[in-house]
Amino acid sequence: MAASSSKTIMDLFKQPAAKRRKRVSSPPTPTTTTKLAVFSSSSSTDQNDAASSNPPPDQPNLEDPISTANKLSPEQKSRIEFNKALARAKRNLKLCSDRISKCESLGKVQLEELLVEESWLENIPGEFQKPYVKNLFKFVESEIQRSGVPIYPPQHLIFNALNTTPFDRVKVVIIGQDPYHGPGQAMGLSFSVPEGVKVPSSLVNIYKELQKDLGCSIPSHGNLERWAVQGVLLLNAVLTVKQHQANSHANKGWEQFTDSVIRTISQEKKGVVFLLWGNYAQAKARLIDETKHHILKSAHPSGLSANRGFFGCRHFSKTNQILEKMGISPIIWQL
Repeated sequence: MAASSSKTIMDLFKQPAAKRRKRVSSPPTPTTTTKLAVFSSSSSTDQNDAASSNPPPDQPNLEDPISTANKLSPEQKSRIEFNKALARAKRNLKLCSDRISKCESLGKVQLEELLVEESWLENIPGEFQKPYVKNLFKFVESEIQRSGVPIYPPQHLIFNALNTTPFDRVKVVIIGQDPYHGPGQAMGLSFSVPEGVKVPSSLVNIYKELQKDLGCSIPSHGNLERWAVQGVLLLNAVLTVKQHQANSHANKGWEQFTDSVIRTISQEKKGVVFLLWGNYAQAKARLIDETKHHILKSAHPSGLSANRGFFGCRHFSKTNQILEKMGISPIIWQL
């Protein structure tokens, strides 16, 4: 999984006190472009943001942490929250990997051990005990152990969407169908591929629409983890697939499980924006209470249909307008 190459706010707060106290002038109000690039801002800008004024010579700096936090700009607070959420996602990923190692040493993979994000376990209690899930997990575990054909994504990433985007942080949901079925492509986030893997055509079209909609530059990679960490749940309806066999794990129980996830979001949260691209995703609208949430529909971004309504949908700017109207911080779509 990719991590940001720029310094985090927490790194900056660890600078020597003398450096932190250097007097600087307030930075200008960020433009829209600056906001879009907040997570890749230069280290010099970060230093200006983090610096504080010198205390009087005869008086020590006794500012308490709460007072300091209240003086942070919205961009600084957003960056701190992002770094915390990223750390939480990486902790979950490590916990998953550790459990995989433990399962392998016992000679058996247990899928119920791989959803580790507590907020989801609290909000879909008992789902793993239902007969359909038990049958689903037996099928997938059998496929992994005995089919002789690779199953994607790797086991520690099967629940990556839920482990990366906790229930309490969900702002936006983008629904896909099933994982990419080529080697090295699937990473448990809909439409996303790891860095170093060729960007799929659907994601290329998503980037093109982002560029037209918000002026975002087109990234050289297809890793959407930074969206997921900000609260964009990148949820496929089916969470596993056989190599080179699209929809090979459809109608085995995954759809019922992910429907329960969508239904729970609809019932327990308010003001979530659902982006439903294509007929398959739009069929999920029946699970969503439109009196509490926002649904944006368009054609699918695939090469076959992007020109029939995806291009020009402006879903990214519309999503941020909806979030800001509710007093919720917008998504920084620039990768």
